[in-house]
Amino acid sequence: MTFLGKQIRLERIMDRNTGRTVIVPMDHGVSVGPIAGLENIRNAVDQVAAGGANAIVEHKGMVGAGHRGGGRDIGLIVHLSASTGLAVHPHAKTLVCSVEEAIKLGADAVSIHVNLGNGHEDRMLEDFGKVSDQARRWGMPLLAMIYPRGEMIADEYDVEAVRHAARVGAELGADLVKVSYTGSVDSFSRVVEGCSVPVVIAGGPKMDSDRHILEMVKASVDAGGAGVSIGRNVFQHRDPAAMVRAMVMIVHCGAGVEEALTALENVN
Repeated sequence: MTFLGKQIRLERIMDRNTGRTVIVPMDHGVSVGPIAGLENIRNAVDQVAAGGANAIVEHKGMVGAGHRGGGRDIGLIVHLSASTGLAVHPHAKTLVCSVEEAIKLGADAVSIHVNLGNGHEDRMLEDFGKVSDQARRWGMPLLAMIYPRGEMIADEYDVEAVRHAARVGAELGADLVKVSYTGSVDSFSRVVEGCSVPVVIAGGPKMDSDRHILEMVKASVDAGGAGVSIGRNVFQHRDPAAMVRAMVMIVHCGAGVEEALTALENVN
């Protein structure tokens, strides 16, 4: 029954027909504070749900604040690890929630953030191993946000480094891995090929072009990626619901960039 439970939960955060997902992380409040687009978490959730996002990522204290009690349903991923930009070592993530606590909050999945290549990697990997075990026992899907990021990393978008990060996520038991996009279909296809579980891309810093965002989404899917986990380029967009709909068109409906861009621009 554990396997069935995990499968049911996975279908709440991923489309069961395409095997892909559009996730909007909203966990930024711990790392950088109440940034634009997330001042009112309930409004932010409303907008991305209206656009058709499969799931959101929140820290435990925001689950109640973001729960709407109506409207379109959306999957809930509770984030288990954190650090702040005010810290001496901002890349050193620590556990702030457990799988059991996330279950009590109604989570459909949990996520953990691990940065490789810095002086705190050993502790983050230890935490990853513990969370993976807990998630497996509870039949809870685990999303690993894993990046080569620290003093030993010259370029966190280097293909070999990102391939390594994705593989670590799969090796330690994640059901879904989130990594940075490596810049091209050919390079990202190598990342996907080296990982035995679905791979989604992060959105990174806020971009100034809708076209660039959608081109990145399309290229990642063409490379075999399983979708996106994009935050600021969604909730800080002038129309978050419309941007999500454009991403959904590409990820789930097979639309091209021009078609999705036209649909997005016609809304505004």
